[in-house]
This record gives sequence, C-alpha cells and structure tokens, in this order.
Amino acid sequence: MEYLVFAAAILCLIAFVWGQGMRNARKRKKRFLEGLKENYGKPAGRECSTERFAHLGGYCRAHPRPGQLDDITWNDLGMDEIFRRVNYTQSAAGEEYLYYTLRSPAQSGEELERLEERISYYRDHPGERIQAQEIFHELGGTGKFSLYDYLDYLEDLGERSNLRHILADAAFLPLIGLCFVNLSMGVAALAFLVAYNITTYYKEKGVIDPYITSFSFCIRLHRAAGRMLTKELPAREREILQKARGELAGLARGAGWLMSGGAGGGGNPLEILNDYLRMTFHLDIIVFNSMLHRLRGRKEWLDALAGTLGWLETAVCADYFRASLENGWCCPEFVSGRTLTLKEGYHPLLTDPVKNSIRAGKGVLITGSNASGKSTFLKTVALEAILAQTLHTCPADAYRAPFFRILSSMALKDDLAGGESYYMVEIRSLKRILDAAEGEVPALCFVDEVLRGTNTVERIAASTQILKSLAGGNLLCFAATHDIELTELLREDYENYHFEEEIREGDILFPYQIRKGRASSRNAIKLLELMGYDESIVRKAQERARRFMEDGVWRS
Repeated sequence: MEYLVFAAAILCLIAFVWGQGMRNARKRKKRFLEGLKENYGKPAGRECSTERFAHLGGYCRAHPRPGQLDDITWNDLGMDEIFRRVNYTQSAAGEEYLYYTLRSPAQSGEELERLEERISYYRDHPGERIQAQEIFHELGGTGKFSLYDYLDYLEDLGERSNLRHILADAAFLPLIGLCFVNLSMGVAALAFLVAYNITTYYKEKGVIDPYITSFSFCIRLHRAAGRMLTKELPAREREILQKARGELAGLARGAGWLMSGGAGGGGNPLEILNDYLRMTFHLDIIVFNSMLHRLRGRKEWLDALAGTLGWLETAVCADYFRASLENGWCCPEFVSGRTLTLKEGYHPLLTDPVKNSIRAGKGVLITGSNASGKSTFLKTVALEAILAQTLHTCPADAYRAPFFRILSSMALKDDLAGGESYYMVEIRSLKRILDAAEGEVPALCFVDEVLRGTNTVERIAASTQILKSLAGGNLLCFAATHDIELTELLREDYENYHFEEEIREGDILFPYQIRKGRASSRNAIKLLELMGYDESIVRKAQERARRFMEDGVWRS
C-alpha cells in the first residue's frame, strides 16, 4: 500500500511540474504574439551581441555573388547600423539571410519582383505573417556562431561509429540475466558497466558538445520547414522545402535525446531521469553519430532549408521596415541608362530628417563647409540605391535609376597594422572603383574629400584627373569636396551642388538643404570668432584670406 501511495505522489509531482511548464509556455507564447502586434510599425529593437555579429556573414560567405558590397563600402555607409534598423528577425536563418541580402544588391528585376510579392502578401495577411513569425521564433538561433561555421568543420570529426556504444548497451542484457543466477556478481558487473559508460560519456560528450547547438538547429530547420509547408507559399519556395525535407528524411529521429538535457534539466524530474539515461546508455551520442552520417553529403539541402526560410523571414522584415518609416517610402523604379532620380529622399536612421531631391545624369560635385550635410547626403543617396536593390524599399517619395554596382571611398583610416599611410589606403580604395568601371553593370560611386591625405597642389591636380575618370564611361560619381577649385576644373564633367550654413545672431544654423551651384559662403574663419578665438587671430586670418583671393599668392 505504501508503495502505491509513494508512486501516486511521484506521478502527481510529475503531473504538477509538467502542467506548470505548459502554463508558463502558454504565457510566454501569449506575450510573444502580443509583442509582434505591438512592435509592428516601430523601429527594430532586437540587439545582436558583438560575438554573434562577428559571425553573421556565414550565409553570405557561403554564397558569394557579383556586385556584393565590399567591406570598405559597408563600413563607409554604416551598414551595421542599417542592419540593426531592419533586423526584425526571430531566427538565425532569417538574420543571416537578411545580412546577406543587404550585402548583395540585386542586378535584375526578377528576384525583387518575387520578394515584392511576398512582402505584399504578408502586409495584406497579418495573420499569416504572425504565424510565420511564430515558426521563425521556434526555429530560434545557433548561439554566437553561424550554422555555416559548424558545417565547415563537420569533416574534422572524422568517421564516428556507434558500434562500441551499441555493444556496451547490449552488454546490459546478459548482466541483468546474471543477476538472476548470482545477484552479487550481477550487481557488481552492472555497477562496473554503468561506471565505465558514465566515465567514457563525458569524454565523448566533450568532443560533440560544440556541435550540439548546430545539430539541434538542423533538426528545428527540418521541423520549421514542415510547419511552413502548411501555410500559403510561392510555388518555388514550396518545391524547395518539400524536396529538401525529403532528402533529409529521418534527420529528426531520436532528436529528443539530443535537443534536451544538461544541468539537470532545470530541476524537471523527467529531465533528471533522462540525463542519467543519456550518461548510462550514451543515447545522445548515438543519435549524434547517426545524424552526422545522414548529414554528410546532404549539406546542400540544409543550406536550401536555411536559405528558403531566411528569404521568407527577410520579406517579413521588409514589411516591418516599411511600416516603421513614418516619413514615407516608395518602391523603386528601375530603368536603363545611368541617370538617377531621387525625390524627397532621407536617411532612415535620422529621427527628424531633412528630405532632399536630385536628378543626376552625370557626375555630382558637392561643396560646402563642415557639418553642412555633404557626407550625410552622399550616404543617403547610396542607401537609397542599396535598399532599392535589396529590400525593394526606398525612404523617399520616388526613386528611379538603373541597377548599379555600388562602391564608396569615404571614411578611410590609416592602416597601422599594414604600415600604410592614409594616402596609400585612399589611392588603393579609389583604384578599386576605377577598376569597377570596366564591368558591364553601371557603377554608382561615392567619394568624400578625395585625396585629403596629401598636399594642396598635388591633391587638386590628382583629384581633378581621378574625378574626371570617375565621371566617364560606366560610372556615375557623387563626390564631396572642400576644394572650391574643383568646381571650375570639373565643370564639363560634374554638375555643381552645395550645402550652406546660416549665421544668425551669433549662432550658426544648418538647413541641410541641397542647392544647385557651387558654395559661395566662406564662414570657416567666422566660426573661429563664434567659438571665442582671440580677435587678432580672426582679424589676421581674414586679412590673409582676402589677399590670397586678390592675387592668388599666400604671403607670410
């Protein structure tokens, strides 16, 4: 009777713990779904750890393509922050595909049309979008590393056989039989076998532990694809998911032993029991080795699952991004030629942006003082082109241009590790843009303060010739400079625009509005006065500048 009471108590405890876990899971799901609805139309709030950010390029590295943004352009334009701004993802697959998308501007309309159809579908069917996000949320992440980091190292594990684990497990049967013949000897033999298995378990587990997270993700990929197939999907994506799941059939067999456990299961009695079963019978190691055997030679199908689910989640991100653009957005229009037309465009990271418009059929040379808006305008136009060719979404009233390869040379630094000066870094950066002009796809380039790393005379002479080269052939160049001489030297190749500041009542104001023509105001010395410099410094500087403007000679 006492045994029955004890057994009933254990069952009640297990039922209580299980029920409590289910209630907590329902509460978490409810909060998650409410959060999805509340965050629609708001800037992305999902942060990415520094370690994880360093491995976001896994999918991108595995899928190189012509026209991808190089590191110089990505860093010049602050694309890490743009990625964070549009990162509404719930899964590692979506996160890495979104990163890949932003680094890989499309060079044809077909893939953007497909993306637009899916974005529009999620916009018009919010219930389907939320269900998809729930699937992505359950898919989850891969820790700080990329799935592709793990897949690259699978071969390092070598061939892993389950034979000795199976033989060790099979040895329990005759030893249990021995207990009926000689209890003490049988118990001693069983104890020795259990101790041996537990000891060898930790050695084996240490080898496979780094891969457990990625294998669990592979299993979740397979399951997420199955759930996604119950939803409305484009024919192409449905076919890929179906075929990949078929090729990976049986992948999730025994997955429960691999995907749970550790640290006592958080106090759950069933998990504590499962932990002891794993250690005694090496169940998770056997499942891991079987999965490893099934995955070898089928990695391309895992890639297909990750890429397809990532593409679908990128469409969700684009829909969220559009809804969050309070200052308006448009779909781009792509045309032939090399003329770019932007109407009321703005930088998506600015909370109160000043919108600007421009039509450029040849090079654009922008002058103006520091902080007047030149660099921000260059970045705005570059981002319009990138977002047009990646998320099919422009923060503007209208964007019309051909497909471009996009490059920049703006925020360069000395290469101390490589022992190169700023000037050497800069001329290498500009050379790569000139080389891009030899391709079939038009190049759109952005240069801020060309050759600032050398003396005035050589800078102006070399800048003139480089900018002339950047204005011809297959290139459309936007350049900003302080050298007003360039506006005259390049008048046949570039249209002149400028930003200017206004000084009112002892204060300086920047309207950040681009204007036609070259800059005419010279307020750099006036700013010295506003900042409280000694009157004699200001007066002598003004006099020296006046004399130079009169006769073109600097006097001591």
